Parts: sequence; structure tokens; C-alpha cells
Amino acid sequence: MKIDSIQNGVVIDHITAGCGMRLYELLGLASLDCSVALIKNVSSKKQGHKDIIKIDADIPVNLDVIGYVDPGATVNIIRGGVLAEKRTIDMPERLVNVIKCKNPRCITSCEQELEHIFKLTDKENKVYRCLYCETKADNH
Repeated sequence: MKIDSIQNGVVIDHITAGCGMRLYELLGLASLDCSVALIKNVSSKKQGHKDIIKIDADIPVNLDVIGYVDPGATVNIIRGGVLAEKRTIDMPERLVNVIKCKNPRCITSCEQELEHIFKLTDKENKVYRCLYCETKADNH
């Protein structure tokens, strides 16, 4: 299999195997007009297997989404065919409009203009809770 290198764009690397599709969906990559490659189960010396996403455009990506789905992934910014910037991602303290509260009694269920905000309450167990009703977010 051959995936061409990109000249200007973003590479999300070191994604835990199996998490690439979830990132693809939450980042809204299907709506882009550029080439996007999702490579699953790539051999990795550190992780055994990993997923990689290559975006052939220099676009902003929501680092909070990446940190929520897979903290520890890396985001590489490519400019002129060379690595211009590399970021290691951690879990965000707050998630805004990334996920929705599943509690039907939560105020976000009836107030459509209200932002869906979750706060990190237990980093070790990756637990996020709704800011308004304290409902635990589904595991990602």
C-alpha cells in the first residue's frame, strides 16, 4: 500500500488502533474537499499497532476532540513537505460542543442554543461529566 506524502497539511499520528474512525467522524473530515487518508492498524514499534490520519490541507483541527478520543496522539503540521510543528495532545479540562449530554432531563435537551459543556472529573479513568446536570459522558 502506498500513501503519498503531503506537502502542506496535518498528520494525526500515534492514534490508538481502532480510534481513527471515531476521530474522523468527530472532526468532520468527511466534509472536507481535500484528500484525507485514514490508515488503520499500521505496525508500530511503540504501540504494536496504531491508526494514522493524513489531511492534505493546512486546516485547523480541534485538539480537544483529539485529546478526548485519544490523549497521547500527536499532531504534526507539515509545510513545504517538512515537519513544521509537532504537538503531543493531552486530555482537555473542558469539552465544548464535542459530545452531547444523554440525559433527557438536562437543560441542553430543551435549550437548543445552549452549548454542550463537559468537564474532566477523573483524569485517570477518563471521566467527563455534563457541566449542567453532572451526567457522565459515554465512554468514547
